[in-house]
Parts: sequence; C-alpha cells; structure tokens
Amino acid sequence: MPTMKIRGGDLDLVEYEFNSFPPGQNLKTLGYEKEKYLLKPVKGKIIVKAPARIHLSVLDMNRFAPDHPGGGGIGFAIQCYCTAEVECTKKDNEIDYSRFSIVENFVEVFKKTVGYPGGFKIKATDHQHKHVGLGSTSTVMIAVATAMNEALGKPLTNNQLRKLIGHNYVEETADGNIAFGFETGVGPAVSLYGGMAVLGDELTLVYHHSFAAEKNVYVVIPPTGISSAGTQEFDLLMNKARTLDYRDRELKAYLFLMDLIPALEQEDVKKAGDIIWEIEFRGSKRAEVEHHSFEIYHYMSKLREAKLEFVGMSSVGPSIAVVTNLDKKRLEKILKPLGLTIAIVTKVDNKGLKISREK
Repeated sequence: MPTMKIRGGDLDLVEYEFNSFPPGQNLKTLGYEKEKYLLKPVKGKIIVKAPARIHLSVLDMNRFAPDHPGGGGIGFAIQCYCTAEVECTKKDNEIDYSRFSIVENFVEVFKKTVGYPGGFKIKATDHQHKHVGLGSTSTVMIAVATAMNEALGKPLTNNQLRKLIGHNYVEETADGNIAFGFETGVGPAVSLYGGMAVLGDELTLVYHHSFAAEKNVYVVIPPTGISSAGTQEFDLLMNKARTLDYRDRELKAYLFLMDLIPALEQEDVKKAGDIIWEIEFRGSKRAEVEHHSFEIYHYMSKLREAKLEFVGMSSVGPSIAVVTNLDKKRLEKILKPLGLTIAIVTKVDNKGLKISREK
C-alpha cells in the first residue's frame, strides 16, 4: 500500500502509511468487551431494512483520518434501502454479500465485543449505487450490526453499535484485503433514526430532527471521470480539504448551530437549503465539489436559479441531492437543457431502520 502525504500548512506535513490487513485483524472493541453480556440467541431470521444517507458536509476534516473517526457533519436519510438478514448458527459464519470482507471484519468485531462463541448466517443487499456519495458501506454495516445485535437479544445499545462501526470502518483494497476508511458517523446515525442529524467529533450525535416530510427528493448523478474512492479520496480529504477547513470550520460550526438547526426546528426547508448552499462554497465542501471540476457548481447553480428549495452535493460526490415540491416531470424539464437526468426518485426517511423477524 502507498504512503500518503498529508499537508495542512507550511509547517504541517505528515506521512501516513496506508496499511491494509486481512479481515479479522486490528479489531477495536472500545473497552465494551469488559462487560459481561447476557446473550439470548433467537430462533429464526432477523431482517433489518436501513435507509441510505445524503452526507451534506463534514464539519472539520482536521479531526478525522482513516484510523480516527470523527470530524462532525450533517446529513439526512432517504428512502433508498440496504437490507440485512441474520440468523444465529452454532459455529461458522456464512456471508452472502458482494463485499464479503467488510462484513466479515465487523462480524469478528461484534463477536469479540459481546463474547459470542457461535456464528451467523448473513445475507446483505445494498442499494447498488457505490462510490457516488450515498453511503452504501455505512448503511450496510448498520443494518448488519443491528440484525446481529437483535439476534442475540440486544446486548449492545444503538450508540455502542454506532461507535463500533465508526472505529472499525473499512473499505476493500486492491490486494484483496481491507484498510481503515474515513467515517464521520453521519450515515449510521441517520440510518438508525431517520431525518436529519448533526454530529460533532468522536461520533457524537448532537442533534436530530425530522426533515422535509412532504417534499420530494431527487438524486442527480452528473457525468464525471474523477474517482471518489481509494487514494484519490485520500488525497482530496487529507490535503486541500483539510487546509480549507482550517480557515472555515468556525464559520461552518456557526452556520450549523445558529442557522441550520433553527431552520430544521421551524421545518423551513428553503432556509435550510440556503444555508447548505453557503456551505457548498466553504471549507472542505468546496474541495469536494471542485474535485469533480467547476462543472458541478455550474449544475447546482442552475438548479438554484430555477428556484429549487434545497440543492447539495452528497459526500465526495458526484451525486447532487435536490429536495423540492416539484414533481418528476417539472424537474426533468429543468434538467434537460443541462444534459442531466434523474437517477433516483425518493423522499426523506424520517423513521429510520425497520426490524422484523421471521420464524
């Protein structure tokens, strides 16, 4: 794996060795394993359906790294789902998922944490929109984690599950192993509870509220030849984005606390959209947008000029989320001159993940 350089300023240069490892190593149980849990394996199948997320912005890129979750952020859940089906077995794990290694790793984290000697039969299905800013990895992980927890009688709290996922968040590597990835905790939080969530550092859930219940949500994925994964993502988040957040993190925190949260309390989607539009030009969010060229700004600006209430790029992009009263046909008329099409038609999920059981 490569050694990546992180530069935050003239006197701030750090080399980070991007180490990969096989699933089941470097397990972080956060001290939770010291408790004695009363495990009650259930018979039958636990099914968890978790909403994906739109991640609108990190608060401060300087407060997280691939092996250090945090940084704060804001995002909301959408009615686009990942599912996990889990059954307890006597010993071995059986995992049916295309990204086997990330699930296998967290299974070992969970088992070590609660002291479970048995195994799980797991089938996971994601929303099939990978590396475009909709959080397929974190959504699958909270679905699997919740299903395993339910299957053992809920030994851990939702907060503990979120923390375990954040500190053990991994992505696959080219050599077939895994490596720690970037995680703010926004995805698991909104998947659990639905609506809009604001997180502080150390995966702390600061605020949660329902959002845009009557509005339509459209996801537009502009064409781009720029990768939003792997070393390209590392270079983006740990260099230019980090430098820009040194400058703008206080302003972003002020906008979150003094403007965005009150807008959510008042259920004012337009005001919330105005604030998110301001943040698109601030700090690390600017770096994420410009990563895909200034054309993304052009697209979003045209959508704002069309009086759409809420427009924002998700995560490192290139997906653009539009929240509006307009129906699909009216939005398509706006998009057509721009050469854009709607990839997903959905709504905000304000309920969070759903748990069911089959005997």
